[in-house]
Amino acid sequence: MSNTNAETLNALRTLFGVRAASRLFKRSRGRASHILEEARASYGAGWDAIRAVHALLEQAFLETPAVEIIDSPARAAPFLKARLAGIGYEIFGIVLLNAQNGFIAFEEVARGTISQTSVYPREIVKRSLAVNAAALLCAHQHPSGLPQASRADQVLTRALQQALALVDVRLIDHIVIGGDKHFSFAEAGLL
Repeated sequence: MSNTNAETLNALRTLFGVRAASRLFKRSRGRASHILEEARASYGAGWDAIRAVHALLEQAFLETPAVEIIDSPARAAPFLKARLAGIGYEIFGIVLLNAQNGFIAFEEVARGTISQTSVYPREIVKRSLAVNAAALLCAHQHPSGLPQASRADQVLTRALQQALALVDVRLIDHIVIGGDKHFSFAEAGLL
């Protein structure tokens, strides 16, 4: 457990008690927005407690990541694992980058089931243009823990690459997260 996660868990213990804090932290996977939702839904915490949790966690979870330049799968994978690993349903996200591969934002663009999600290239192109991104990488996780690219993943990656090329946005990678491992389309020569 990282120092930030340990501090988060300690803050939750103070507010909700040891047993409740552990359940809350586990269900929310340490993500600030999920902690707020879980606190309100599961424990009926009042708004004062929720605001206190948010204040304690805002700096740790809502700032830009420590990695400022994302120019390789080795730099992207740890960031993406922290965002996506351990979630029980598929999430498809994009990391939007400037012309020098500097981080602009990470955005979740689709949520699915335990085995699939629907992704629309049009929406990704629209988001890229909205933030003036010059490049992006996309990622999703497999709740099964196996970081293998399916045939559908390959078809989607080609469609995204073609759609983004029409508006001069480079797709630099598609990373599949499975547990603590990853598969990179760029490293495998599929991009």
